[in-house]
Amino acid sequence: MNTEERDCLSCKRAFCIEPEDFDFYEKLKVPPPTRCADCRQQRRYAWRNERVFYRRNCDLCDKSTVTIYSPNKPFKVYCPPCFWSDRWDPLEYGRDFDFSKPFFPQFHELQKAVPRIALLNKNSVDSEYTNHSDNNKNCYLSTSIVNSENIFYSTNTYGTARDCMDCYHVEVTNELLYQSVDMWRSYNCQYGYSLQDCRDCYYSFDLRGCSDCFLSSNLRNKQYCFLNTQYTKEEYKRKLTDLDLGSHKVREELYKQWRELMQDTSLHKAYFIERSTDTTGNLIYNSKNSQHVFDASEVEDSKYGIVYIDAKTGMDLYHVGFRCELLYEGQALIYVYNSQFCLLCYHDRDIQYCDNCHNSENLFGCVGMKKGSYAIFNKQYPKEEYEVLRDKLIAHMKTTGEYGEYFPAENSHWGYNETQGQVYMPLEREEVLRRGWRWEDQVPGTFGKGTLDMSALPDHIDGIDDGILKEVLTCVTCSKNYNVVGYELQFYRRGHLPVPRQCFECRYRSRIALRPPRALWHRQCMCDHSLRANTVTHAHHLSGRCPNEFETPYAPERKETVYCEQCYQAEIT
Repeated sequence: MNTEERDCLSCKRAFCIEPEDFDFYEKLKVPPPTRCADCRQQRRYAWRNERVFYRRNCDLCDKSTVTIYSPNKPFKVYCPPCFWSDRWDPLEYGRDFDFSKPFFPQFHELQKAVPRIALLNKNSVDSEYTNHSDNNKNCYLSTSIVNSENIFYSTNTYGTARDCMDCYHVEVTNELLYQSVDMWRSYNCQYGYSLQDCRDCYYSFDLRGCSDCFLSSNLRNKQYCFLNTQYTKEEYKRKLTDLDLGSHKVREELYKQWRELMQDTSLHKAYFIERSTDTTGNLIYNSKNSQHVFDASEVEDSKYGIVYIDAKTGMDLYHVGFRCELLYEGQALIYVYNSQFCLLCYHDRDIQYCDNCHNSENLFGCVGMKKGSYAIFNKQYPKEEYEVLRDKLIAHMKTTGEYGEYFPAENSHWGYNETQGQVYMPLEREEVLRRGWRWEDQVPGTFGKGTLDMSALPDHIDGIDDGILKEVLTCVTCSKNYNVVGYELQFYRRGHLPVPRQCFECRYRSRIALRPPRALWHRQCMCDHSLRANTVTHAHHLSGRCPNEFETPYAPERKETVYCEQCYQAEIT
């Protein structure tokens, strides 16, 4: 079968379906998509609120609980202990399917009827404001964190992490990190981006096996480097002593220099793909035969996956992993086998069009099931009757044009501005409403309640006393009010860090902005011998511009200098 070009039903742009894609759809017995990959991803984004928190009373025990559902949402919300308890039965909400009507409106009514879990936070202590998280201690306003302790304002923290604040994507044993992105096995680093096996490195980019480096980039196994210049230990310590790192004004200037270092003077590899074969995307490790995947590891035979870990044979997936296989169109799926068009399901197999179902198998169109089997619309059937009814329902959905489509964005449990869609594919309120999607006007946050004039906030951390814990601060970027909590202040004092002038949401957005987007552009290597000041020889092109081309997340209009793998490795030793 040849490549087929179609027009996206949402954005009307042309997109291609490759022959191997058709093989995948045939294997799963699903029709090919009607929307382009970007619009399919936006629809999944619209179904994920991972970090906008509210308080409301549990609709079962009436205790106050932290939740991702605002009090005005039209369904019951149970705190985690009540949701997992035997005090209610999802089968009580079972109903027959009406074959005279489409599937999605009926399923949406079931979604509104079945109680929802307030948030996914398991096996944790003193970590009330965390979501999609497991086995944590003393963590606050953080999402997608696992096996961590003392993690504040951070996202995607995996492995064993301790004492990290304002970080994004740290993996495999990290400790004492601040404002750091894409870190592995590092200790006591501040403002680091793409560091591996490093310690005591500040304002640095793309370091491996380094220690005691400052405002440096593209180094390997170096120590005592300042602005990529080698110093003795004594010289390096003197240069750091000359910097008053406890000062906010000094830190602001250093942050500006760090951004300029990364954008203007550092080399950027076209993509970070390591120990992998036949893969495209970025930040991919130990994977093979996977295309257009990002933040992925241990992945095989997959396409269009984002935050995709330990999984194979999947397509169109977001935040999925841990021994997952045979998945299509889903998000927030953990330990799942053979799932299509599902949302927030853990430890399941053989499920389709399910929402918030756990430890179950052979489900179609179910919501909130726990240890369920052979059920449709939360109604249980004998195995043979289930299979006949499921096939009849699929045939019905094909006639209505619904089978093969993910849950419509207009049916999302959240306003678009509460979801990751507003982070990665932002829209104005008017555009969201024009599309028929929801917008939440009562998002949490206060304005105009500050108790301290920000210009009066001491510049230096040494000038901050415990009275700051009682103050209400005002973000200098968005004017939203925020505060400083006890452990946070201890962390700043320990790291000689000034109190931040931005709220945690603006700090989160600034970290996201450091990374290139989860998209690919076809480009040519920018290495050009006629423009280079050094004399390093590149064996594959001895003069002129490198002929190598590649797929990269760096758009052509970006400022970074982007090299192919060969040129990058020739320069970075």
